[in-house]
Amino acid sequence: MSPFLGEFIGTAILFLLGAGVVANVVLNKTNGQNSGWIVITFGWAMAVFIGVFTSLKLGGSGHLNPAVTIALAVTGKFSSSLVGTYLLAQMAGAFTGAVIVWLTYHSHFEITEDADLKKAIFCTAPGIRKPLNNVFTEFIGTFILMFGALSFTDPTSSMGTLNALPVSLLVLGIGLSLGGPTGYAINPARDLGPRIAHFILPIKGKRDSDWGYSWVPIVGPILGAILAAVVFKQLN
Repeated sequence: MSPFLGEFIGTAILFLLGAGVVANVVLNKTNGQNSGWIVITFGWAMAVFIGVFTSLKLGGSGHLNPAVTIALAVTGKFSSSLVGTYLLAQMAGAFTGAVIVWLTYHSHFEITEDADLKKAIFCTAPGIRKPLNNVFTEFIGTFILMFGALSFTDPTSSMGTLNALPVSLLVLGIGLSLGGPTGYAINPARDLGPRIAHFILPIKGKRDSDWGYSWVPIVGPILGAILAAVVFKQLN
């Protein structure tokens, strides 16, 4: 299978299951309504596991994250010729996953009045809006993600399927420990692709897509991933 297909399907699954658990927790009259933060973090962790595993089986590298792809390319551990293909696949996959979540939970979107909760299914927002602090939080979370993922795997090759589980546990830990301030995007595609979907889709009673904040979960993760890859390379 092609790298594009692997990254596209893997990222679509990542967001379908990740946003799906958020929808299950926050929308009205779902069977999982109000089940809480721990359910959300476990759901995202399993989404990462299944998405990475699937991507690798279909010819991708299991990145599912532009910050990871860019950081590996900057440090010479990933072919720069594939960066554009991977970024396009990741963005398209996240957008597609978002659309499927909306279709799956359409009836629940219709009866939920809180526009902020509807937006939260698609993209992140800070608990306290202080852009520099918010960027730093995303920077730290993604630094830990990148450094940990490199520690689990051979940095000269793609992530092996057996490493999908420890990476998913790493994401679980980040969500539980560092996810509170910003909702832990730690992935530009995970936030931007679905934010575009939120903007485009005819969601009943939706609010604006908060484009003024959209740069934070792009800049913070990319910088954090690059620094983590550089530090890891220097230490090994």
